[in-house]
Amino acid sequence: MRKLRVWAPNAKQVAIEIANRRIAMQSEGDNGWWWIETELATPGVDYAFVLNEGRPLPDPRSAWQPYGVHGVSRLIEHDSFPWSDKGWSAPPLSSAIIYELHVGTFTAEGTFEAAIERLPHLVELGVTHVELMPVAEFSGDRGWGYDGVDLYAPHHSYGGAEGLKRLVDACHQRGLAVILDVVYNHFGPAGNYLADFGPYQTNHYRTPWGDAVNFDGPDSCEVRRFLCDNALMWLRDYHIDGLRLDAIHAIVDMSAIHFLEQLAQEVTRLEASVGRRLVLIAESNLNDPRVVRSVDAGGFGLDAQWNDDFHHALHCILTGERVGYYADFGSVAQLAKALRNAYVYDGCYSQFRRRCHGRPPSGLSGHRFIGYAQTHDQIGNRAKGERTSMLMNLGSLKIAAALVMAAPFVPMLFQGEEWGASTPFMYFSGHPDQELGRAVSEGRRKEFASFGWPAEEVPDPQAIETFVRSKLDWTELSRQPHAELLQWHRALIRLRKANVELTDGRLDRVEVRWDERARWLSMKRGTIVLFANLAVEQQTIPLATARDYDTLLTSHSETRIATEGLQMPGQSVLIARVR
Repeated sequence: MRKLRVWAPNAKQVAIEIANRRIAMQSEGDNGWWWIETELATPGVDYAFVLNEGRPLPDPRSAWQPYGVHGVSRLIEHDSFPWSDKGWSAPPLSSAIIYELHVGTFTAEGTFEAAIERLPHLVELGVTHVELMPVAEFSGDRGWGYDGVDLYAPHHSYGGAEGLKRLVDACHQRGLAVILDVVYNHFGPAGNYLADFGPYQTNHYRTPWGDAVNFDGPDSCEVRRFLCDNALMWLRDYHIDGLRLDAIHAIVDMSAIHFLEQLAQEVTRLEASVGRRLVLIAESNLNDPRVVRSVDAGGFGLDAQWNDDFHHALHCILTGERVGYYADFGSVAQLAKALRNAYVYDGCYSQFRRRCHGRPPSGLSGHRFIGYAQTHDQIGNRAKGERTSMLMNLGSLKIAAALVMAAPFVPMLFQGEEWGASTPFMYFSGHPDQELGRAVSEGRRKEFASFGWPAEEVPDPQAIETFVRSKLDWTELSRQPHAELLQWHRALIRLRKANVELTDGRLDRVEVRWDERARWLSMKRGTIVLFANLAVEQQTIPLATARDYDTLLTSHSETRIATEGLQMPGQSVLIARVR
């Protein structure tokens, strides 16, 4: 006998359809929960809930949706999987090299199983943590994953629950930790039946996706429980090593104990129980250090957050772009500030926002910030999904990689970045609902009209070609200039791992010199110094002292260290050690 429960305070009666039978469920009272105990509930059996004699609906906590978001749910048994990672614990986040990937485009097959075949490449590259973009069940057979509705079910087209477990187990066998991107700030538009069950959302607040998730209104305790249990499930039942929390600035919660604080505390308790290191990483545009400060210091207690200010400062210097939020960036001084302070906007005025933005991250370690030159957002939210390899020359790409790997932050790469992949990463979807698909396509065109993009040049996210073109081309690795860039990334990662000064997160020990007019920058971390000539012209960069240097890594063989200064070709970088 197995007991099944569902929270459905909006229903006056609830039944379950299972094994071709419809059986009434019993109410637990005023708490909104309904239950049934039946011998029919065995692994592999399909089932659905019927509210008020309506149509069968999938379980909000369904672990498997083999027929998609509108189909019935299927029971699984988590304990039956033959894990081989006993004794595994992830490397510390402070020493991590993170690699973000999208399962559907990482390989031609686009499955968990196919991704396993490419893990040796990541190991050879020097990656320590694989970060999966969201895998929870979403509408259709292709998409970014940020419109998930069945948050407990790994997507059926990727390989479902078994496929994800095999991928995680294979990663652990190869010494790779796994971080999963989860979305708790909104639910997708298709297949979202949560409102039929209970008040999972509220119109008291609005987000870019509509009504906000109900974190602090009536019956919000169960909504918070739903999401906390989801997080704990991924970490416990799938052996995931950490979660990346999408756009936490869209989580509106006025409770005395914020949802993120509650989540962090529950994950800490689970960590103690399972004996594995578990982490929470936030995406936030608030520039608020309280996100990663300890609860005792008035923070939420998360482990780290993405650092868009570092990305924007680096991107604008190397591409010259100034559109949209990039209008706030573009000086070498801002890149220098990001390297020393993490935030560029730490309480100062933002022209883009037309207000003061941010708060100083005083006393925080660089390990609290993830640094990167590109992410799925910064690529895919462009009209044509251009990677940095399409916006920069080889010299600039090498500078970007060197600054990411030598910065005091935890470095992250996006799939294919290490070889300068020529394939774009565009926004794509595959909604079977034609009306919804049409709305998504039109919305995409309107979004970029304000940036001056002609509608006919914006790829249709619903077109299968948009998805197929976004898949990585693994044959590029052996061709130039991809092979040269790949070797550069491997060398940088080896250098970072071999030198404790590069993994020291002390921001107060980062020394940066720069010349705005000449466009050069140097960063000293202990005895290691990075010199970057950001200008297109060859120039001599003055040395801070007359001391001797040993070259550790250079992007250009013509770089020379002389008594009068460092002679560098245009758009080149050199990393040296002070003798």
